[in-house]
Amino acid sequence: MKEWERLTTVEEMEAATASLLENGKKVGADSWQQRVKNQTPHCGFGESGTCCRICSMGPCRITPKAPRGICGCDVHGIVARNYLRFTAGGAATHSDHGREICHTLYATREGGNYQVKDPEKLIRIAKEWGVETEGKDIYDLAHEVAEMALMEYGKPFGISRWLSRAPEHTRKLWHDAEVEPRAIDREVSQSLHMTHMGCSSLPEALIRQSMRAGLCDGWGGSMCGTEFSDVLFGTPKPVDTEANLGVMEKDMVNIIVHGHDPSLSEMVVFYAQDPEMIALAKEQGAKGINIAGVCCTSNEVAMRHGIPMAGNFLQQENVVLTGACEAIVVDVQCIFPALGPLSKCFHTKFITTSKIARMPDSEFIHFTAETAGEKAKAIVKMAVENFKNRKPELVNIPQIKQKATVGYSVEAIKKCLDGVTNSHVDELGTLKPLADAIKSGVLRGAVAMVGCNNPKVRPDYAHIELMKKLLANDIILVLSGCSAQAAAKAGLMDKAAAKYCGEGVRRVCELVDIPPVLHMGSCVDISRMMVLASDLANDWGCNISQLPLVGCAPEWMSEKAVSIGNYVVATGIDTFLGVDPYTKGSSEVTELLQGETGVKQWLEANYTVELDIDKLGDKMIERIEQKRAALGI
Repeated sequence: MKEWERLTTVEEMEAATASLLENGKKVGADSWQQRVKNQTPHCGFGESGTCCRICSMGPCRITPKAPRGICGCDVHGIVARNYLRFTAGGAATHSDHGREICHTLYATREGGNYQVKDPEKLIRIAKEWGVETEGKDIYDLAHEVAEMALMEYGKPFGISRWLSRAPEHTRKLWHDAEVEPRAIDREVSQSLHMTHMGCSSLPEALIRQSMRAGLCDGWGGSMCGTEFSDVLFGTPKPVDTEANLGVMEKDMVNIIVHGHDPSLSEMVVFYAQDPEMIALAKEQGAKGINIAGVCCTSNEVAMRHGIPMAGNFLQQENVVLTGACEAIVVDVQCIFPALGPLSKCFHTKFITTSKIARMPDSEFIHFTAETAGEKAKAIVKMAVENFKNRKPELVNIPQIKQKATVGYSVEAIKKCLDGVTNSHVDELGTLKPLADAIKSGVLRGAVAMVGCNNPKVRPDYAHIELMKKLLANDIILVLSGCSAQAAAKAGLMDKAAAKYCGEGVRRVCELVDIPPVLHMGSCVDISRMMVLASDLANDWGCNISQLPLVGCAPEWMSEKAVSIGNYVVATGIDTFLGVDPYTKGSSEVTELLQGETGVKQWLEANYTVELDIDKLGDKMIERIEQKRAALGI
């Protein structure tokens, strides 16, 4: 394999972080690195899933001397209940994100804070749902579809509308396994009911509901979040940007947007371009206003506006440690409470905006769809006026950044492929050229890599090293969330990186004019990957589970990731994890999730857990080759 000479290495990123930690020491700032040391070793009962605290008779911890809890539940029931509760938390979180987007769609109006940016997609969805569109005002249609979407959360009868997008074979598997998601809130609520003291303790029943709760996220709430964000803010298409801490500007007002809900960040980006705000920044001594992002909010604005990506989950403290961050503005999810006290060590304003994510030591500016413009402008103004409080002696911006091309929605991928073949079989394009490249062996297969950072795994190392290994073996990658930002920071989303890949990946990238790693969006946008897999299976003429495609989350850490993993597996995509999902305490639950007699039997896919990252890559490649052999290609 050729050397990846254009890449920013993990060692370079770690050196940059080390210099920032030295910056923090000057002002007595805390960091996650120190907090990890303080929390080590972790609780062994918690890591194996063998403790129970769902009632006050305990907490109960299962050991050889105490093999059952006080109620009599054994280790298998306890581990399965914990797993389902973990899933429910993730499904609730992603789905509530989707609900907020539906409310924002309902608030759209001509000339309002929010408008319909992709009317064609809205019309397509409306027709998909059987709504008459002819002659309707686009905002009347938006309100009607938004109300229907909101009913998906609490309707008393039926199953998720979005399931109709899946191939018939997959829908039959869901039906026969009794895991079809009904109303989104019902699945979350039932999960909590099932795990209440004195309810389910049968592992099989609990794992089935875990799959169902995951599906209500991926084929319910997350799909609402993705599809209606596209309607509101525009369906992503390829756009050039930059990534890593070097995107922060020494002579400009730096505003960092962080979290997951694009409703806030879209408005902050808009008002940062307001001539009045730019003039005010210059009055304060700055050259202008620079917006950069962290976590999935960063992915959202990067793929729609080319806003640079400062970093992913475990870099959120680093942007403050540069001493050049005027404001870090957050919405919901994956936000360190540590940002409050850390910001007070510098001049940074830590601004929270959602009642869902209230935190100490922050300035709370309540953000709603109705007050979006007013509040976003106030936030930008607060950041601009804070520039004069910056302490020059504390400014330390590591000069590392890479070019990246981002924004490969399913629609964008099809358009890129259609541009090569000029087939125009479908007005929205086709995935047939991708299927043909895999069938012929030019590409061996594909990996959907997702997920977070986790201090249990060397941050970004697992993502980047796995990507390099897979690309060298002619496996193309689609990414979202913090994994996507790891690739962008390293330089793997630069089209020029294709020349270092295997011959097949290089040929495809040059022909289609794409980078070797395709950015599909934020973690809620993993729903795009499910649509992509469904469309690819339909174009190929096979089942999703037969495709030479696997999922991977090498550094996952949140409840959302467990929900995601469940709906990816339930969709028929084998999924590989680099961090244990707290189930190793039960042989029965491990067999249900990773063996041949549980989810594999019900849904034709399962999990593989491998903590050695190099071996994890080998197992993914092996599984892809097994699928190719089974298809006779």
